[in-house]
Amino acid sequence: MSVRKSPPPSASGPGAGGGMALTKRARVDDDEADADPSMMLMTVASSGEGQRKSALVRSVKRTSGLEAPIVSLAGAHGGEITACKFDPSGRTLAAASVDRSISLWNTYPPHENYGILPNVHKQAILDIAYSLDSEVLYSGGAEGQLISTDLKTGERLSRYSAHYGPLNSIAVALSGGRELVLTGGDDGVARVWDLSMEGKEPVMEFDDGRDCPVTAVEWSKDGNQAFVGGVDNEVKVWDLRSGKVVYTLHGHTDTIASLALSPSGHYLAAYSLDSALLIYDVRPFSSEHMRVYRSLTGAPAGFEGNLIRCAWSKHDGGSRIAAGGGDRSVTVWDVVDGKVAYKLPGHKGTVTGVDFHPREPIILTGSKDTNLLLGELDAQDYS
Repeated sequence: MSVRKSPPPSASGPGAGGGMALTKRARVDDDEADADPSMMLMTVASSGEGQRKSALVRSVKRTSGLEAPIVSLAGAHGGEITACKFDPSGRTLAAASVDRSISLWNTYPPHENYGILPNVHKQAILDIAYSLDSEVLYSGGAEGQLISTDLKTGERLSRYSAHYGPLNSIAVALSGGRELVLTGGDDGVARVWDLSMEGKEPVMEFDDGRDCPVTAVEWSKDGNQAFVGGVDNEVKVWDLRSGKVVYTLHGHTDTIASLALSPSGHYLAAYSLDSALLIYDVRPFSSEHMRVYRSLTGAPAGFEGNLIRCAWSKHDGGSRIAAGGGDRSVTVWDVVDGKVAYKLPGHKGTVTGVDFHPREPIILTGSKDTNLLLGELDAQDYS
């Protein structure tokens, strides 16, 4: 593991930009800071200092421990980002790229890129997932391998030939007192791995014989069921004990790009290349025949066919859900009323990775533009 001793240089600086560009200047008054250290005064003005006195001044209530309401994490990757995740504690985060490397960052100031795991896979890294204790990172590559890496030492712990073809999705859960890793790949099979066991064979395979690439996987909250989505536009619910399909979720008209379970475990979100995000009621005795609780639109998948991620907010129990998009923005919906709460710009390419901080209103996004953004939600404007 390469260790970064200082954060990557910023692309912006005193000499960047033109003479009359609109800029945001942050300053904190002593009295205001003493009264409430979480309050920041933002001055919006032209670059002409003579106009500063008539500038619009807004005090913004901060809602997280980030250095600023929006933080750019750039310079670590030379290729598009495919996935980004907070660790379960929320103190660090990781991002995977087609450049075969994984970058490791501190969530809080000074937001250091404290490590790089270079050449983890032989081909592009398509997905990553943390172990439940935050000490191990699982990664899947386009060559079909599942690799676990010790985050304290940067050493590879294990490597499995998990799939014949690209490994598209990874999910981790505790089931029967064991940490199990679920993977899905282009060979049309979802496999369950117990990395604490000797040998290189999966403990379970979910294969319906349809030879349809699996593009998204997720666990139920108790780890007894696996949700498997693919190119057939369906999500199959497999029982871990019987190895059979319990039921199938319908409603999408294109490939399932990602799956995410709500913090309560009652609802499953499925984002598809048809640009719709469906929320299914996956409780055992759901009264809905189709199990569709919400159908959300507003996040176009674009024409590139990327496996765009979706994620639930965690600090508020899952009241919001977000998905990336081909329009270079992130869409955040309010789950209860189904309305768009935020449309977050900032990237210069398709937003492929999305995750929420486990304890604060912070959203993490990764894009084909090779950059990551940390954004603070729920800030109120006290103009």
